Amino acid sequence: MATITAEQKAAKATAGKDSAGAWWIVQAITGLLLILLLGLHMIAHHFVVEGGLRTFNEVIDYVSNPIIFVLEVLFLIVVTPHAMLGLQSIIMDLGPSAKAERTIRWIVLIMTILIIVYGVWLAIALQNLI
Repeated sequence: MATITAEQKAAKATAGKDSAGAWWIVQAITGLLLILLLGLHMIAHHFVVEGGLRTFNEVIDYVSNPIIFVLEVLFLIVVTPHAMLGLQSIIMDLGPSAKAERTIRWIVLIMTILIIVYGVWLAIALQNLI
């Protein structure tokens, strides 16, 4: 019968922590990018418009500009993982079991991908309304 040493137990306990550190860096980078993209979004959609709001048709016309379209899609691609990783962090702070942690991580990853795919599809579909 094999015995597990204290070192092996410690290594096993910290095995999942390395990937959590990598995801924290992703969240920090997306947070920095959000500062830039949110600033551009606010200026482009709210501060340069008289009254601060656009009608639906004005938004569609404005987003038909390829530069604005790319900025808005980048905003979606950056904000989604940032928000989902934040939600995952809150859930992980509740102390779920190791099996539940793996399930949560997979659910968050799948949801992130689905949200981005749907958002990009929707942005392209709105472009086709023009």
